[in-house]
Amino acid sequence: MKKKAFGNIDKQSLRRAVYVIISIAVNVLLSFVISHFNIPLYLDAMGTIFAAALGGLLPGIMTAVATNVLCSFFNPFSIYYTLINLLIAIITSYFVRRKFYRRKKNILLYLLALGVIPGALGMIFQWVLLGGPQFPEIAALSGRPGQASFLFFINALLLNILLNIADKGFSAALAVLALHFIPEETKTGVRNSAWRQKPLSEEELKELNKRSRAGGRSLGKRLSGMVILSSVALAGAMAFISLHLYFDRLKEEYGDNARNAAQFAVSVVNADRINEYLKSGKAMKDYTDPEFIRTEELLRAYQSNLKGIEYIYVYQIREDGCHTVFNTDDAVWEKARVGELVPFDESFEEYIPGLLRGEEMDVLENDDTFGYFLTAYEPIYDSAGQCVAYAGADASFSYMEEYMRSFLFRVILIFSGFFILTLAYGIWMSGYFLIYPINSMVSCVEDFIAVEESQEKLDRGVRNLRKLNISTGDEVERLYQAICLMASETAERMRSIRYFADATAQMQNGLIITMADLVENRDSDTGAHVQKTAAYVKIILEGLKAKGYYAGKLTPKFMAEAVMSAPLHDVGKINIPDAVLNKPGKLNEKEFEIMKTHTTAGKEIIERAIDRVKGENYLKEARNMAAYHHERWDGKGYPEGLHGEVIPLSARVMAVADVFDALASPRVYKPAFSVEKAIQIIRDGAGTQFDPKCVEVFLENLPEVRQVLKKYQSY
Repeated sequence: MKKKAFGNIDKQSLRRAVYVIISIAVNVLLSFVISHFNIPLYLDAMGTIFAAALGGLLPGIMTAVATNVLCSFFNPFSIYYTLINLLIAIITSYFVRRKFYRRKKNILLYLLALGVIPGALGMIFQWVLLGGPQFPEIAALSGRPGQASFLFFINALLLNILLNIADKGFSAALAVLALHFIPEETKTGVRNSAWRQKPLSEEELKELNKRSRAGGRSLGKRLSGMVILSSVALAGAMAFISLHLYFDRLKEEYGDNARNAAQFAVSVVNADRINEYLKSGKAMKDYTDPEFIRTEELLRAYQSNLKGIEYIYVYQIREDGCHTVFNTDDAVWEKARVGELVPFDESFEEYIPGLLRGEEMDVLENDDTFGYFLTAYEPIYDSAGQCVAYAGADASFSYMEEYMRSFLFRVILIFSGFFILTLAYGIWMSGYFLIYPINSMVSCVEDFIAVEESQEKLDRGVRNLRKLNISTGDEVERLYQAICLMASETAERMRSIRYFADATAQMQNGLIITMADLVENRDSDTGAHVQKTAAYVKIILEGLKAKGYYAGKLTPKFMAEAVMSAPLHDVGKINIPDAVLNKPGKLNEKEFEIMKTHTTAGKEIIERAIDRVKGENYLKEARNMAAYHHERWDGKGYPEGLHGEVIPLSARVMAVADVFDALASPRVYKPAFSVEKAIQIIRDGAGTQFDPKCVEVFLENLPEVRQVLKKYQSY
């Protein structure tokens, strides 16, 4: 388990946190110095590169976000460039994790990526937020924007990319230099500090992911999808709320501005001369009255200084429409006459009665033929207290839309940083505390379950489980401990079962040999027949297995049972009279019929044993061998005249082994044939008496056959 350095925080995790804090401090300090002395550089990414290269993606992202948040205290626009610093962390983490630094060409590509991507995005952000380059030096070198704006933008873009290549290249060099002084052991420890188990290599991770994908939709994908969906939903909700609140505040501000503009118009217009102005009927632009001109100028000046105000005007409201007195709209000023009638718009009809009565009006929200406006109306009273006109001001929603677009862009830039941070942290937490531990446990348990034939492999599986050393400190760790305990106890139970199975097998083998000896001792000249035939059976079975013949049948269990059962193939001879069994000459027809009954007798003897031993056991193959080892491939054998693959495989193998040993060994009724002659008889019987595949592998393994003959030649 990991050694704890402080509370529940292990030493390497604490060290990683310290390096992240140092990286943030370096970024902020360098950025402050650059900002304070107005140097046309950034130098706010060195710590990000260092943290991403040393600790991986999440430390790099945390450094990037924290850097831009802190830098915004002395550089308000820094918060909008968080996305760029995040991209630097992502690129660096990917570059280091893939070990691309081992090739010089990749290093150049890395530096180019650090220059081009942040440089291009940075200039786009500056253009949207500031209307041009951030640094005056770049603006000066790019040309005059008023004459060729597109060319000016391209020049500024290229210069900013070159500046970023130099800036990020210098930052990367400093980061590499700092990394050089950190011991390799410390670097490895910090990189692995995220793991809540034994760290996995890239190859192990690939294998783990491959297994996870093979099982259908993985938990990792579900959790990643959930984290992404939650992050998107949170960011979207926050952005929507921010926009809604900003719109409401902007709408309130513009409404107040419209009200203030209308009230200002009331204060500067001479109400007692309204009717005089209207009677003149002169064109507005040609009106020479000093007071009229001065009032118009004041209204225009006030409009230009008040955010969002599109028009300020003074109308006398009559039943036939609005009669113009003043209007700051240039189009109206150039063409209209004082007193010119402006008909009521349909959207205005509900307010007409109140205006005719000279009532005060709330700020109106109008969407009419003139556009979408917030309109404020203030009554103008003459010295007699009569309402002679209304001062109006329109705050255009087009101004609000422009501010909203700018605000939305800023919100997206800000939220993108925190969105990526939230997303990375969620995926990091689910990965290291849930997905990797669970997948590692599943992989080890699957390997443990797949082990059947070896206690040593079972023990190794238990050791591999324990080596995971999962230490998440939650339910996953408790699950891991329970699985380790279960696997350990399973291995111990299997050890006990194998011990008793081995003892049982030894007892079974002893019984088989004892039964075979009872039969063999009655036969005067079998000469270790059961030992040799068992050895030949093993040679043939292994040969068939090596050639891929009967692959579905030749399991390790079948082969072991067949070899074990081979000594019982002649157990039925226990029922054959000695006079027939040991007759020195050739058997007559009646005697041969008696001799043939040893197959059915053997079958009956072993079936009675099977009935007494319930369940599947090795005696099934012993029965097949005893009953059918004299059947022939062409169907002319006994006792049932079976043919081809209808004959059980174990019996077909025993047929070759039994006949060869009978030919190559002396009997009371004949001398031993030479090995060559015996082999030739076996070869000639392929496809008629014997399974040709069994003969094929028997002949291919004659050196081993001769070794068996040599071993038992003294019997």
